[in-house]
Amino acid sequence: MSINPEAASKNPLAPVLTAAGVEMRYPKMPQPALRDFDLSATEGEVFGLLGPNGAGKTTAISIMCSLLRPTKGTVSMHGLDIRHHTGAIREMMGIVPQDIALYPTLTARENLRYFGRLYGMRGHALEARIMECLHWVGLEERADHFIKTYSGGMKRRANLVAGCLHSPRLLFLDEPTVGIDPQSRNLIRERLVLLQKSGTTMIYTTHYMEEAEGLCTRILILDEGRTIAQGTPRELIAATPGCANLADLFFALTGKQLRD
Repeated sequence: MSINPEAASKNPLAPVLTAAGVEMRYPKMPQPALRDFDLSATEGEVFGLLGPNGAGKTTAISIMCSLLRPTKGTVSMHGLDIRHHTGAIREMMGIVPQDIALYPTLTARENLRYFGRLYGMRGHALEARIMECLHWVGLEERADHFIKTYSGGMKRRANLVAGCLHSPRLLFLDEPTVGIDPQSRNLIRERLVLLQKSGTTMIYTTHYMEEAEGLCTRILILDEGRTIAQGTPRELIAATPGCANLADLFFALTGKQLRD
């Protein structure tokens, strides 16, 4: 069945994304990678998904963006079940992966033109949108340079606009500022704040606790596939004795043992 994304609910109080009772068991693994996972994000919310390595974050994101089908549970966007309306839901979401999802031997303009066409964008509207997005992240003068010549920060900024080109209503961001210079990191954070103010809902993963504390409206902390805390950063910090910030809370809940 074809669903018009514009027909989906735009009530700001209604959940944009809902995951309920989600479990994922991989073959030959003794324990579920994800269990009893519940999440509900509303319009304009930046929802932080945090946890140490191997906690289940990648599995959760893969399920919520329709790349992986869970063993149990449901995921819906604007009330549309992801199992039955995958195509319509994908039109409304964008993904900014941790790995740079750009072709290194193409220019930024060529990369964005390719991704735009995948979303049905064409002609002058697409070309105008490409330049608007590149200007938005300070790359308009490097539009026709190969991605392989970009610095790490430039690649991250181009990676961001590739996920935002079609103006998604739900954006998944997997460590979008990892390993880059402070200026690029600051610009990306400023742009995410603007996206939030425009009503874009974001599911955000990062290992920078100060970044999550300053940006996320709510957070969910996973460990060994289980949710061990969920709420606003301020509420969770205040409720945990001896914690002055989100980093303190994270270590209090997950420990300081290495998770290589």
